[in-house]
Amino acid sequence: MGPTRNYKSTVERAQCTLQDPEKLSGALINVAKHLGNLKFRVWEKMQEIVQYTPVTLDPNTAHPRLILSEDLTSVRGGDEIQQLPDNPERFDKYASVLGSEGFNSGTHCWDVEVGENPWWNVGVMTESLQKQGDFYSKSGLWFVWYKDSKYSACASPQPDTLLTLKQKLQRIRVQLDWDRGELSFSDPDSNTHIHTLKHTFTERVFPYFNMGCTVSPLRILPVKASVRVDQHS
Repeated sequence: MGPTRNYKSTVERAQCTLQDPEKLSGALINVAKHLGNLKFRVWEKMQEIVQYTPVTLDPNTAHPRLILSEDLTSVRGGDEIQQLPDNPERFDKYASVLGSEGFNSGTHCWDVEVGENPWWNVGVMTESLQKQGDFYSKSGLWFVWYKDSKYSACASPQPDTLLTLKQKLQRIRVQLDWDRGELSFSDPDSNTHIHTLKHTFTERVFPYFNMGCTVSPLRILPVKASVRVDQHS
C-alpha cells in the first residue's frame, strides 16, 4: 500500500456527515433577562450597599472644637480648637453644629445615636437665631438634653422641663411636624414617646446638635431607601 493510498484511506476515515444542531428551547442566552431595564436593575441592587441619611451636618456651622466625620453624619469633640474661618454661621461659644438642610413645611424625622455620650442636646433651631454668643437665653431653640444622668426638654428661653425615663437612651428620634407646630421626641428602641414641644413655627428651622465628648460621638442613623415602580391605573 503506497503513500497515496494511505492518504486517501485516512481522509475517508476522518470524514463525517455534519448534522444541524437540535433546536432546543432555551439554548440561547436570555439577552432580555440580562439587558432589559439594565439601569433600573443596577439602581435596585444599589439599595443593598448605599445608605440614605435624612440629616447631614453642616461643617460651616460647627464649633472649632468639634470634629465631623468625612460623610458628615457624626460629630465628636476634639482635644484642641481648630483654626477655622470665623464666619457668622459658625458657633463660637457652645460646642454646637446644625444640619445642612432646614425645614419650613412638612414632616421630617431623624434618629440620633447618643450611645454613652455623657452630655448632649438634640433638637431644632431657627434660621434667624444668632449662632455666636449666648443664644440659649433667646427664643428660637427647642431640644431635649442629657447631663448628669438627667433628661430635660427646653424651649428657650423658658425654664427646662425635667423628664422621667425608665431606661437610659441609646438612640433618640426627633420628629418635626412644622405645619402642626410640634417637635416630638421618642425612644426608637422601645417605641416610647418621651416629650412633645409645641410652637407655631414661622420660619425655617434646622436640626441642632450640641455635645463635646471626645470618645462617644453623636451619629445620625441611616434609613432604609426603597425603589418603587408606580403602575398606570
